[in-house]
Amino acid sequence: MSERESVVLTSEYDGVLVITINRPERRNAIDSETRTLLHRAIEHLETTPTLRVGIITGAGTAAFCAGMDLIEAGKGVATRLGGADGGFAGITRYPRSKPLIAAVNGAALGGGFEIVLACDLVIAAEEAWFALPEPQRGIIPGGGGAVRLPLAVPRAIANDVLLAGRRLTATDAERWGLVNRVVGAGELMMAAVDRAMAIAKAAPLAIAGTMAIAGSSRRSLEAAAWDVNDANVRFVRTTEDAREGPRAFAEKREPKWTGR
Repeated sequence: MSERESVVLTSEYDGVLVITINRPERRNAIDSETRTLLHRAIEHLETTPTLRVGIITGAGTAAFCAGMDLIEAGKGVATRLGGADGGFAGITRYPRSKPLIAAVNGAALGGGFEIVLACDLVIAAEEAWFALPEPQRGIIPGGGGAVRLPLAVPRAIANDVLLAGRRLTATDAERWGLVNRVVGAGELMMAAVDRAMAIAKAAPLAIAGTMAIAGSSRRSLEAAAWDVNDANVRFVRTTEDAREGPRAFAEKREPKWTGR
């Protein structure tokens, strides 16, 4: 897999696969094509023996990923951005055996934050920020936000983000343990590659085994929550409010909620 002009760019060297979401004009939001290519890139990481670790980042400086493409959703385009074969963006529920590092270059909101929560290490630029605005759009952060954030930070902080739309700055996220390191924008990829190379030098079977143990512990905590998550996502997706939110966003107006 070589780097090419696409909505997803990939490059690899010294056992590291760099995946770049390449839709800066749409704040790297995930549409159907992007989801397909991201899932393909993660599969490539997992199935290529010479690759030891992945880095995922976004093109440009404004956003790491703005989550689901609400313009596409607002037009009524049938999308399948989640699913059992990887979850949101083909990443958030993918059963990886190799580490994935998020190099967060800007805003990570909605599904973009959920991608970050699915990663194993996180390096953030000083300008980065994190949010889960789905309830303000009539939908649920069903790609792992409502499952993983309460397990990662104190309950009050998680609820402030999930229910009241609080934005976490890069410094906030580092304070609560969501980010390993905050760096200047010009240092971001260098810092991410440094962590990736440290992992790539380790024994691959030992890394895979450690990932399996840590993943088993996490999956045990998440298992029941995923069942509740999926049931509520299916229900809310059928409501009028879930259609109104993306429509209002696309039309640049305040949504009119009906509770139906």
